[in-house]
Amino acid sequence: MQKKSENRRAFENEVMANLDSMYRYALHLVRNKEDAGDLVQETCVRSLKAADRFKRGTNARAWLFAIMRNVFFNQHRAKQRGEIPSGWTDEVESGDQRFSGTVWPQPFELFLRSVMRKDIDRAMSQLSVDFRSVVVLCDVEGFSYAEAAEILEIPIGTVRSRLHRARAVLQTKLSQWFSDGLEHNEP
Repeated sequence: MQKKSENRRAFENEVMANLDSMYRYALHLVRNKEDAGDLVQETCVRSLKAADRFKRGTNARAWLFAIMRNVFFNQHRAKQRGEIPSGWTDEVESGDQRFSGTVWPQPFELFLRSVMRKDIDRAMSQLSVDFRSVVVLCDVEGFSYAEAAEILEIPIGTVRSRLHRARAVLQTKLSQWFSDGLEHNEP
C-alpha cells in the first residue's frame, strides 16, 4: 500500500511541476484564459483518476499533454455540435519567465520584445490548430519531435512536415508585416 501511495505522490509532483507549461499549451489551443484554466483542470482531473497507471521513470509530461490534447479535441467536437457554448475570443497573456534572471533588458529591447510578441501571437493565431500545436510543443515547450508525435498521436514525419510548414508561414507573415510596417513609417 505504501508503494501505491509513493507512486501517487510522485505522479502528483509530476503534475504540479508541469502546470505552467500545461497552461501555456492550453492557451495556445483555446486562445482564452478562462477556457485554458478549465482545460488544465479537466486534464488534471482525468490524469489523477488514472494515476494508478503511472510508472515512475516514464514521460509523465508527454502523457499529460496527450491527455490535454484529447480533452481539447473532445470539447471542440462537442462545441461544433452545439453541446457547449463557445467564446474563445480573449488574447493570450503568458506568464513568461524572461525577467527571472539578474540581468534586466534594456528599454529598447523590452519595446522590441513587446512589439514582436504581439506580431508573433497574431501570426500564431492564424495558424490552424494542427500547425499551432506542433510549434507550441516543439518550439515553445521544448518537446522532441518524437514526444510531440506521441502527444499528438501522429507520425514523427508529420510533426516534422507541419513544423517546417508552420515555421515557413510564420516567417512569411512576420516578414511581410515587418516590411509593411517599414513602408508605412517611411517619410
